[in-house]
This record gives sequence, C-alpha cells and structure tokens, in this order.
Amino acid sequence: MNILEEIRIRAKSLKKTIALPEYDDERVLQAAEIATRDQVATIQLIGNPTVIEQKSKSLGISLAGVEIIDHKKDQKKDEYVQSLFELRKGKGLTLQQAEQWLDSTMYYACMMLYHNRIDGIVSGAALSSPDVIRPALQIIKTAPDVKLASSCFLMVVPDCPYGANGVFLYADSGFNPNPNSEELAHIAITTARTATQLLGVEPIVAMLSFSTKGSARHELVNKVIEATAIAHNLKPDLLIDGELQGDAALVPSVAAKKAPESKVAGKANVLIFPDLNAGNICYKLTERLARATAIGPILQGLAKPV
Repeated sequence: MNILEEIRIRAKSLKKTIALPEYDDERVLQAAEIATRDQVATIQLIGNPTVIEQKSKSLGISLAGVEIIDHKKDQKKDEYVQSLFELRKGKGLTLQQAEQWLDSTMYYACMMLYHNRIDGIVSGAALSSPDVIRPALQIIKTAPDVKLASSCFLMVVPDCPYGANGVFLYADSGFNPNPNSEELAHIAITTARTATQLLGVEPIVAMLSFSTKGSARHELVNKVIEATAIAHNLKPDLLIDGELQGDAALVPSVAAKKAPESKVAGKANVLIFPDLNAGNICYKLTERLARATAIGPILQGLAKPV
C-alpha cells in the first residue's frame, strides 16, 4: 500500500467535514464527487448554487451527498460579518469591509472554520497562493506554539530507495522567500511535526546547503549551521543535522564519506531548503525529472487545517 492510499484510509476513519471554496473549478468539482463517493470526508462546496449545478451537470459530475453553502444567503452570514469585524477592527477593518471580504468564498470558508462549522479547508487549485494564505493568516492565524506559518510539499518518488521508501517532505517550497536562521529552524521543526502527523514516520531532518560539515565557507552556509543549532536547542529530541549537501543527506555511501558521524546523513526523509529559490526549484525538478508526485503546497503551523 502506498502512502497516498494510507492517508486516504486514515482520512476516511476520521470522518471530517472539509470545505472547498473554489466552487467553479472543474478539478474541485471532480474532487468533491470522488471524496464523497469514496467517503473520504463530508464535502461542503462554498459558492453560487446555480453555477455549481450548471457546471457539474455540463461536466457529467454527480454531487449527490455534497452540501452546497451559498455564502451570499447563508443564515450564518450576519454572525460571521460581525465576528470578522471584531477580529480585525484593531487592524482598521470596518463593518462594511468585513461584509465585502465575506463575498470571497475563501474568506467565508475561513470564518466557517474559525467557528468550528467545518474541520478544514482545501484550496489553491484556482486561487493563487497569496489569496489562500492571506485569509488563513488573518482569521485562523498560527498555532500558539508556532512562530511562523510555512509550507511543505509531499513528494512521492517512484522506485526510489531514499527517504521513507521514496517519500519525502520538502520545505519551505512555497511560502517563505528568504527565512533567517531562526525562521529556518522553526520551519524545520514544524515540518518534522507534519511528517509525524501526515506520514506516520519518524522525521529525519536534513538542513540542506551547498556545503557538508565545513566543506565550504560562506554566510549562506552559516545561516544553515545556525538554524540547525537553534532547532537542536528548541527540540533536543529531534533527529536533525546540517549543514548537508543533497547527496550527503540522501545517499548512504556518500554520507559515509562526507559526514560519517551524522545520524541523519544518508537517511533523511525531511529536506529543509535554505530559501524559497532552492526549495521551489528542487520540488519542480524532482517532479519532472524523477516523475515524482508532488502534493502541495501544504500549509503548516496554522491553528486549524487550511
């Protein structure tokens, strides 16, 4: 059984309710049909019922069992407008602006999540990353013990002996452009937690660089070294090491030569990149050159799942 099937089985057992705010996207409608048919979750589509009905009918998609929430006429709308105003009035939001914000299905879904009407949101098929992340941070915010939100990609590489049988988390590959050493440490810690929760594996975290254990000297290398030390101090029980080059992180024979004392080198299943350039480029190269399945970006560190 592959990791995606394992996640699907776990999701079915949890019986959660998930909102899909991109109601007029063909892939989202197909996902709603499949998730409902396979009982992966209870699905709520947020949007215009007429548009949803017309589009699903034209595509031959059955939405039997899918609940449709008209965010313009929902009975909870006035309550959500007032609640959003109270949340953001300290930032200058007016009551009229709160009502305008909730014309957006993504903002509306976030208010539903904030009020525990749903268990999570899946979005980003049609909306840009900023249009997903902004309302999530403004309304849901980060978890109490998390310094900053970040993202990761679940990478499933076929016929790969490395990582967790070819399964990896790459971070941050979609959100933080140039984290400093402290931020990088927190990204590593949060991604390790995601590995435990999502994959059910012990996270083995490699802090990646163009240097392995002092093979090069540069301020960019220093950032990774400092981030590793900070993560060690914050989470002494976390299996994490750096700085490591990609081959030293993954390949046991290379690790034996370049970092023989490391408990992470040659075994890593969580790869932490020094910046968004490296993380984003690498996940796309892995996806195309290794024919990998890339799932994400997965937001992590929020108080509730988005």
